[in-house]
Amino acid sequence: MAVSRAASPPSIQETASRQAGLRRASLAMLVLLIAQFGLGMGVNLYVTLPSAGHPGHGSFFGNGPLLALHAALGMVLILSAVFVLVRAIRARNATLMTTSAAGLMATLLAAFFGSRFTDKLTNGYSLGMALAAAAALACYAVGLYAASTGRSS
Repeated sequence: MAVSRAASPPSIQETASRQAGLRRASLAMLVLLIAQFGLGMGVNLYVTLPSAGHPGHGSFFGNGPLLALHAALGMVLILSAVFVLVRAIRARNATLMTTSAAGLMATLLAAFFGSRFTDKLTNGYSLGMALAAAAALACYAVGLYAASTGRSS
């Protein structure tokens, strides 16, 4: 007969190590989001997308290297946001789980608005993308603060 064991809580060293990892991951997300924001401004200023109905319209990788880099970094950001959320869950930190989940949702929302912007070319989608990116920045900044203060509520 197999004996089932309940998962024991992480040791103090494991908890400290996980908190340090979450601080690094949150900081990395902030740096990547700032780089993405800068690339987005560059795309806005220097890339001309074809109008709706023209060949190549809405293509992330067919409208210049700056837009391709912006789109590729967006995909890296989504994967990184999932990674940070998984780390927060493994650390059993409710505050960081909340900020990481909200950061992931904001990052996905920014990607949605960005893809819609390249298709429709409306200012509303551009604004939505920027506001969602700002929300993601705020989520990871709060997460970094929470990880730095050691809060695990």
